[in-house]
Amino acid sequence: MAMSTITVRFAPSPTGYLHIGNARTALLNWLFARKAGGRFILRLDDTDQERSTAEFAAAIAGDLAWLGIVPAGTERQSDHIARYQEAAARLRSQGRLYACYESPDELERRRKRQLARGQPPIYDRAALALTDDEKAALEAEGRTPHWRFKLAHGTVAWTDLVRGASQVDTASLSDPVLVRADGTFLYTLPSVVDDLAMGVTHVIRGEDHVTNTAVQIEIIAALGGTPPAFGHHNLLTTMSGEGLSKRLGHLSLRGLRENGVEPMAVASLAVLVGSAEAVRPVASMAELADLVDLAHISRAPAKFDEAELTHLNARLLHEMPYEAARERLLRAGIDGEGFWLAVRGNLERFADVESWWRIVHGPAQDMTVAAAADAAFWVAARECLPPAPWDGSTWKTWTDAVKARTGAKGRALFMPLRQALTGLDHGPELAALLPLIGRERTLERLPR
Repeated sequence: MAMSTITVRFAPSPTGYLHIGNARTALLNWLFARKAGGRFILRLDDTDQERSTAEFAAAIAGDLAWLGIVPAGTERQSDHIARYQEAAARLRSQGRLYACYESPDELERRRKRQLARGQPPIYDRAALALTDDEKAALEAEGRTPHWRFKLAHGTVAWTDLVRGASQVDTASLSDPVLVRADGTFLYTLPSVVDDLAMGVTHVIRGEDHVTNTAVQIEIIAALGGTPPAFGHHNLLTTMSGEGLSKRLGHLSLRGLRENGVEPMAVASLAVLVGSAEAVRPVASMAELADLVDLAHISRAPAKFDEAELTHLNARLLHEMPYEAARERLLRAGIDGEGFWLAVRGNLERFADVESWWRIVHGPAQDMTVAAAADAAFWVAARECLPPAPWDGSTWKTWTDAVKARTGAKGRALFMPLRQALTGLDHGPELAALLPLIGRERTLERLPR
């Protein structure tokens, strides 16, 4: 693959379901690559064998497909352990990866002492002072080392695709643990090694990774690689400012899908909130890709409002052309462009269309007999009913005739008829709905 090909990756861990915050990162990567004619790789960070499951991996792929994201390929980090072991060996040979023997309790006590003394709670590199004999003695006690990367303790700078000029002084950081005592790898090293091996040119992720980027740039340099371009977008939070997490099941993509939310409603909100673009319903990924400009993403947190998602969902349905809805309607046993155009403006969820289909085509006994109108009104309504065929002008012709006959007007005229025909006091324009109900069903529904 030519290095000039823009290649991005989305690297979730299959330890839970994706939520709308994860969708923000996935979509920004997908749309960035799509706009540039590049490649999007799904990379499953499944090195945590205890928590990673095939079920979650399949759910992640399914959720991305639901959003309209089609990866150019899928990689699993568990397939590349040998690659990470080789990189770790190279770092050890350079003296950049060193053995540490402290237990978690010992590290925690040391951290508390540092805080009590007003010192930053960073690792003091005590392990670097151990002699070979001291290491052997610790191992004889049954201790197995974990391995830390020795940071260069300098300023790491890069031009961030979102934040502009950025820098981190790695002297302010603890040397990160790259390899656990059991030999398994934490996130950082596999991520760096895979980015290099897969030709990733742009890493677009949440701003919680800014500090980690400085560490990764140092590791890339130690491995002789060229860093990708980095962009760190603001994170989605709840309206109260709390971070989103996998524990918020109702905000998982699976939960939103099961609740009837349109994928483009999720995509529109996840991408546009917290940017210079006004949040609005966008009908297609192609259109949304044209709106993505990483430099126009705000530095402030992006607050996710569930009410706004509901509003966007309804607006998408209200503007959805029949051709876009036709296959879904047919799967529900519904057909007819006139019906769709009549009812779409009253939908919050696509599934609501089935209720309107039953209202239009259901038997008379399903309707609520209207009150607030006397027998004379209903006699007039029946006798003034125009002959077939009916069209969009029939409702006005009918109600004008009933008004002239009874003197009823406004709510007193329209509401009893709506209630008799639909069983509801709200709904689509009856000028569009009446021809769909038809003369026979209308007569059946009018009280005698």
